[in-house]
Amino acid sequence: MTHDTLDERWPARIALMVAHCAGMVDLVALPVWVGTLITRYGFDPQRAGALATLFLLGAVGFSLLWAPRFHRLRADVVAPCGFALAGIAFVGAAFTSDFATLAVLHALAGAAAGTALSMTHGTMGRSSNPHRIFALAGMALGVFAIAFLGLTPVLVSSAGGPALFRVFAAVMLVGAVVTAVAFPAAAGAAEQSARPAGSGRLSTAVWFAALGISCMGLVQAMLFSFLERIGADRGFTPAAVTGVLIALGFVNLIPAPMAALLQRRWPAHLVVLGGPVVQAALAVTIAGSTGYLPYAIAGASFAAVMIFTHTFAFGLVAQLDPGGRALSATPAMLMTGAAIGPLLGGTLVKYAGYGVLGSAAVLLACVSLYCFAQAGRRRALAFS
Repeated sequence: MTHDTLDERWPARIALMVAHCAGMVDLVALPVWVGTLITRYGFDPQRAGALATLFLLGAVGFSLLWAPRFHRLRADVVAPCGFALAGIAFVGAAFTSDFATLAVLHALAGAAAGTALSMTHGTMGRSSNPHRIFALAGMALGVFAIAFLGLTPVLVSSAGGPALFRVFAAVMLVGAVVTAVAFPAAAGAAEQSARPAGSGRLSTAVWFAALGISCMGLVQAMLFSFLERIGADRGFTPAAVTGVLIALGFVNLIPAPMAALLQRRWPAHLVVLGGPVVQAALAVTIAGSTGYLPYAIAGASFAAVMIFTHTFAFGLVAQLDPGGRALSATPAMLMTGAAIGPLLGGTLVKYAGYGVLGSAAVLLACVSLYCFAQAGRRRALAFS
């Protein structure tokens, strides 16, 4: 079996968890990221969203580049190098306010972080229980979210916009050190080349699942990027908006362990059908509500839906492609949509206001629902 060669002791698990947090920083940071670019650097929503999009596009492009070559690479070498390069790019971003320079550095950071995350998720896919290790990584991301969302807005407020990029650099460099020390050792070249699961075409079910994840990632990034700005522009106090972000961090602790507990009770191909529906309902609430309570409840819960659903989707794809090749493309699956989200959201907000984000979320949820339904149907045919 493919998982026999993977080091699954706790130091290796912790390295994967840290790498997941560093590589998935956008899932936590987008409201602060885009909000800082608007308020501290003076960019309009479209340009601020474009910078976040460039980071995510870099991650997508390099995930797609390396995923087919996953079994020919030393993931334990590539991952720390990727995080180190991303950290260096963010250090550079802290010393400029020029849009063009920031754009290049965002793209470079995304390419490097996406490479490292691709190695991380591909390695998770080779474990004995990919669903469980991804759930552990989701728990770690919840803890990271509390620290990041609790501290970073305060640092940006006191030290200015560059503090955001210094935090990003620190996150990436911690990821580089931890993965350099404890990332699971790669299997030997002979073992890797002998894996039948690493060759051949991916099934249609995998591609439908990937598109479903991408659509959810698009909704997540489109709304989440402007969560802080929606609250501020509706007159909620900075303390109230920050309270939502901190609550979001605590709520994010729940979905991953819940997904782990429900792994054998709730079928993955059915769980993923509910995710887009709940996500769209929360998106409509965030985009359309004028009262603080609905905004706060929906905002604090929004990312949790993505974490919960994505854990089951990760397990579903692992069933369809146990060799880890498809899962090494997880950053591309998730971030293809996420990359479009900040720019699309910023463009919609600039020309039509926040309310249209809810309508766009509903349309995308329909596409995601169709894709997951098709993935489940084709999975049933494949395993029948």
